[in-house]
Amino acid sequence: MACKICETRRARRRCPGVGGEICPVCCGTERENSVSCPLDCEYLRDARRREKPREIDPESVPNSDIQVSEKFLEDRPVLTGAMMHGLVTMALGTPGVVDLDVREALDSLVRTYRTLVGGLYYESKPANPLAARICELMQKGLEEFRKSSAERLGVATIRDADILGVLVFFQHLELQLNNGRRRGRAFLDFLLQQIGTVVGSAGARSRPLLVLP
Repeated sequence: MACKICETRRARRRCPGVGGEICPVCCGTERENSVSCPLDCEYLRDARRREKPREIDPESVPNSDIQVSEKFLEDRPVLTGAMMHGLVTMALGTPGVVDLDVREALDSLVRTYRTLVGGLYYESKPANPLAARICELMQKGLEEFRKSSAERLGVATIRDADILGVLVFFQHLELQLNNGRRRGRAFLDFLLQQIGTVVGSAGARSRPLLVLP
């Protein structure tokens, strides 16, 4: 049987992304490029284990003036965990979203919260509709989270500066984990492994936008 992608080489493995048999060469070259790979594909999982973090030029890192230390994150475990859960749930619950869409969303959210920390408010919205959807859901989720936290504790404890710091942390992490493939979801896959749950579109709609870890 010939490979469903190249139609030349012999097919040797089942590809759930194309719904047919493909050759190892096409699996390696087209994975997360022309093929949208399910995150539970055994060949994708094996490739993830062999991928190395990208080397990033420090001069090209955005918002490098905002220092996010390990202690900063350790002091805010609930906020960090909730934002991580919300981001991956909203992204994977929106059909077609890849790491590059999340990058655009994070960039816009960081710019929005920079203005809030500076005492002004200007909402930055990406032109990319998928990124814009993530921004909208994150904004709503953060407001719900703030409200529920204030009701539980009787005092507003979530600062704009705290949210900004966590957003910048995710922005820098995405740059490091993005594998450069057009349909890559290595960053989202990593976050999914961190929250230890399987998220599908139906599950994403049925859960609160941001939930406590």
